[in-house]
Amino acid sequence: MRLFAALLPPADVVKELAAEVDALRALPGADALRWTGRPGWHFTLAFYGEVDDDLVAALSDRLSRAAHRTAPFGLALRGGGQFGHGRALWVGAEGDLEALRLLADRAESAGRKAGVAMGEHRRYKAHLTVARSRTAVDTRAYRTLLDTFTGRTWQVTELTLVRSNLPRSGVPGEQPRYEPVARWPLGASG
Repeated sequence: MRLFAALLPPADVVKELAAEVDALRALPGADALRWTGRPGWHFTLAFYGEVDDDLVAALSDRLSRAAHRTAPFGLALRGGGQFGHGRALWVGAEGDLEALRLLADRAESAGRKAGVAMGEHRRYKAHLTVARSRTAVDTRAYRTLLDTFTGRTWQVTELTLVRSNLPRSGVPGEQPRYEPVARWPLGASG
């Protein structure tokens, strides 16, 4: 199954972001982007790709330990940017970014130690993708609007292992479906 470790923002934070995304979608040229939906909003900590069923238990055990070794921390949605010359538009984060990076490193390490084939290590960049495009899009107007956006701070209290179900229908605009597989509280005794 196709898996990744993630932080899922709480419902009220998602509601704040939805209002901001509605403003972005009202800008000229917004139809050139494929906007991600609320169910897909998350901070990916480590992407594992296709994971053999026989590795999922070991991965889950290691993610559980990573969560237990990480204390809850404060985070807020803030600002934004782009990847790939305008092919992805994202919202960033502020708060305890060191704790977030540490949890991302632990989630990546959990995959490696569980035997998941991981790509090369990259420094973690906190981002929540709100739109994509197959071609380069000028995102300056969107980034300008995002520069003024700051959501409320929430306490990150759990790590989630998520299954990604890619679209198979061929219907234009169909979004991947994300399904939480397991959740672990942060800072809990193991």
